[in-house]
Amino acid sequence: MIGYVTIGTADLAKSGAFYDALLGTIGAVRFMDEPDYFIAWSKEQGEPSLGVAVPFNKEPATVGNGTMVAIALENQQQVNAFYNKALELGGTSEGAVGFRPEEAESGFYAGYFRDLDGNKLNAFCILGEGA
Repeated sequence: MIGYVTIGTADLAKSGAFYDALLGTIGAVRFMDEPDYFIAWSKEQGEPSLGVAVPFNKEPATVGNGTMVAIALENQQQVNAFYNKALELGGTSEGAVGFRPEEAESGFYAGYFRDLDGNKLNAFCILGEGA
């Protein structure tokens, strides 16, 4: 089970503002903040969290090819709102919201986007028949 995911950033303040606004839409708040190095958000203590960090080795932050962070949401409306908020905040689309596979009418519903540093994220939910 995943406890937390940390992704790199080249601009901690800019990334922090992006994730404050985006993760705030689902009730996540900062619970760790180390100036000039690291910020983390979670809905509640002990739940999985997302962090952004300036790389410890002081090398440039890079995007992992094939790396993606998936944010589990409760329903289609939350997925749509989260994905749209990411784009509104300057993120870029990597795949519009919808079912996967696209011809499905239930199951895996997701939207893919990249944050301001190019990290790939996914907002998703699982929907049953007729949902």
